[in-house]
Amino acid sequence: MKKPSAFQRTLRRAAIPALVFTVMAFFGAYAVLGPNGVLAYGDYKRQLAKREQDYALLDKKREVLRNRVALLDPDHANPDMVDEMVRKELNVTHPDEVIVPLR
Repeated sequence: MKKPSAFQRTLRRAAIPALVFTVMAFFGAYAVLGPNGVLAYGDYKRQLAKREQDYALLDKKREVLRNRVALLDPDHANPDMVDEMVRKELNVTHPDEVIVPLR
C-alpha cells in the first residue's frame, strides 16, 4: 500500500475546516443578503410606512361609517340622513328639486 503524499495529507486535514468555513459563509451571506437579511430592513421600513398610511385612511373611513350608522339608529334616526338614503336607494325626487351630481 502506498503512503499518501504530504500534499494529500494537507488536503485531508484542510477539508473539514474548509467545509465549515463554506457553511458559515453561506449562512452569513444569507443573513445579510437574504429576504429577511440586514439589507431587506429598508424595504420593511418602507412597507411599514405604507401600511400605516393605509390604516390611517381606513380609520378615517371607519369613523365616517360609524357616524352614518349612528345617524341611522332606529331609535332616534336623523331625518335628513334617512331622507337622503331613501332618495338615493329609490331614485326619487320632488318635481321642484334640482339634482347636483357630486361624482
